[in-house]
Amino acid sequence: MAAGGVGGDRRVTRNAAVNAAATKSKAKKSDRQSHLNQQLVTLIETTISSAHSFLSHNDLHLLPSQTLALESLISSTSSSLQALAPRLPKLALHPPPRPPPRLPPPPPPRQCWFQRFLSATSEVDCDPRWNFSFRMSKSSFSLLLRLLSPIESSSSPSVAPDCALAAALFRLAHGASYKAVGRRFGIDSADACRSFYAVCKAINEKLGHLLELRSDIDRIVVGFGWISLPNCCGVLGLRRFGIAGEMLGKNGSLLVQALVDAEGRFLDVSAGWPSTVIPETILRQSKLYAEIEKSGELLKGPVYNLDDEKPIPQYLIGDSCFPLLPWLLTPYVKLKEEESSGFPERAFNSTHNRAMGLVNTAFCRLQARWKLLSKPWKEGCRDFFPFIVLTGCLLHNFLIKCSEKLEGEDREGEEEANCLSEEQKFPLYDGEIGDDRGKDIRDALAVHLSRLSFRR
Repeated sequence: MAAGGVGGDRRVTRNAAVNAAATKSKAKKSDRQSHLNQQLVTLIETTISSAHSFLSHNDLHLLPSQTLALESLISSTSSSLQALAPRLPKLALHPPPRPPPRLPPPPPPRQCWFQRFLSATSEVDCDPRWNFSFRMSKSSFSLLLRLLSPIESSSSPSVAPDCALAAALFRLAHGASYKAVGRRFGIDSADACRSFYAVCKAINEKLGHLLELRSDIDRIVVGFGWISLPNCCGVLGLRRFGIAGEMLGKNGSLLVQALVDAEGRFLDVSAGWPSTVIPETILRQSKLYAEIEKSGELLKGPVYNLDDEKPIPQYLIGDSCFPLLPWLLTPYVKLKEEESSGFPERAFNSTHNRAMGLVNTAFCRLQARWKLLSKPWKEGCRDFFPFIVLTGCLLHNFLIKCSEKLEGEDREGEEEANCLSEEQKFPLYDGEIGDDRGKDIRDALAVHLSRLSFRR
């Protein structure tokens, strides 16, 4: 018994020693892990601080897309670190007392980015940074500021007019959040929001005359004459704009109906239609339709006599999703695959297709220049969508009038090219034609275009 007792005691002692060694090993491993975690947190904090410092010293030399991307990365990394920090002590059995990591704020600049931007670009009128930041040259910005003044923003009297305009253009150009805009322009998010809508309101009120269908029809007709469409007053098409959420279904969108001229200027805009509405309904409920069909205010100019003396009244070119009307000429559509179109029909469809490209190009340039319009629209902001789209279209026309080309980051050119290659198809119109006048006018124009083809 004594021997057995001694052997048992030895085994207990040995097991206790093994357990103690294991516990000590686990403690060391845990301490080592805790130390590594703390080193990692310190390293991340240092990296964030360095990124902030880099951004504050180089924000005038970086492209806006680069600064916005870097700010987003810094913000998401900081948020993740703050969320992880309270959990770090739990990884060690006996962690040393350590307060949660505090992220060092970036050193505050003496002036906001916009003030430093103005100082840096004051001596060069053609500094490309104006185009990168605001999608227009310094001279066009100054002209726009004069045209819009005074910008009514009584809710934000502390925001200078040039700052309000620049902040609004920056948000439109880059789709930046109000918080990101406020950081650059030394204002809070609320003032950034108020300034944005004040500028958009001023643009809608004071640049509305740039939709020239009702004021400069002669120029429009001459422009289409150069592309073999005599007496044409515009090209009518549709564009889908994304909307976030399930309000309009999984692939729902907001539709914009627009009329453009031969130079790609917007002549009429009807925006904000849900994608559940068919194109014919959009057309018939638009102000454009009312002014042509009901009040007779538009397209009442002189007729154009073709070579065979057939008169062609003023008309629009329209997509195949619209009905054929005496003033809206849509393409010939084959009813059956085995039917073959004649040469006049093919000549008309070829010219029609080139004309429809004007609408697609105008929309693509609109979205490439104003990135806010290429982002999915929030459901809660849907009521503001038509207002912002019209703002973008008026600025688009203003910049064409100023002979401003779409120049900027290389990625914008790629996005425009991708947009142009992306064809947005809408269902063919399958209703009845009210009378045969539309057919007769289209047939006469088709014969005229086929003769022009032979002469070339």
